[in-house]
Amino acid sequence: MARRLENKVAIITGAGCVGPGWGNGRAACVRFAEEGAKIFAVDLKLETMEETLARTREAGGEIEPYLCDVTSQSAVLDMVEACIARFGRVDILVNNVGGSAKGGAVELDEATWHRQLDVNLKSVFLTCKAVLPHMVAQGSGSIINTSSTSGIRYTGSPQAAYAAAKAAIIQFSRVTAVEFAPKGIRVNTVVPGQLHTPMVETRLAGQRMGGDVDALLQSRLKRIPMGWMGDGRDTANAALFLASDEARFITGTEIIVDGGMSVRCD
Repeated sequence: MARRLENKVAIITGAGCVGPGWGNGRAACVRFAEEGAKIFAVDLKLETMEETLARTREAGGEIEPYLCDVTSQSAVLDMVEACIARFGRVDILVNNVGGSAKGGAVELDEATWHRQLDVNLKSVFLTCKAVLPHMVAQGSGSIINTSSTSGIRYTGSPQAAYAAAKAAIIQFSRVTAVEFAPKGIRVNTVVPGQLHTPMVETRLAGQRMGGDVDALLQSRLKRIPMGWMGDGRDTANAALFLASDEARFITGTEIIVDGGMSVRCD
């Protein structure tokens, strides 16, 4: 039986991770490689990708690391050209760069606001802008952008800039999907909820619970009807479906991966 992404080339940004375990980008690299894709793995620092590279190669995948600041247009253009020089084409783009900063409309300073929009939203715009002409030329492609349930609901912490950027990703994806559908390109969004990724231990617990990881995990679990937390593999599996030909008639929409959290009333 043929693998779902056999001989496809996938650029996956945010391919590294802040710690050991299953972040969204790391999991996407491994799952896509398991299904036959060649992976062009992008992040700011090589050390964050070491486990990603090892796990992907252990799975029998072909993966090429590349360092890039995806908030820089010139750097992104160079990155896409490097992928084409290495693999000859781009079939799939997974935009996974992002990160939250706490603060509401009053607490946020202007610099943090702009940085949040750059990291979470501008990165999506720039990578799509650079990849789309190549996908148009080949007459096919699938783009999967990563949003967050913070972009569709209030999820327990005032992080206005992050929420605004993640909401904008959804609408950007919808508009881009309609524009490029006649050219054979699909654009969809994965919307992860409160997953147990390495970021919980390394960043979020300190931001919200004074470093108490268990307290943060319990507060998140209370919001999830299923009673347990997924991890980056759940996000990756949703992205894998959207990247594959199984989703050939799906564009301009979202898959929410949150254990039912966003449909609760409380």
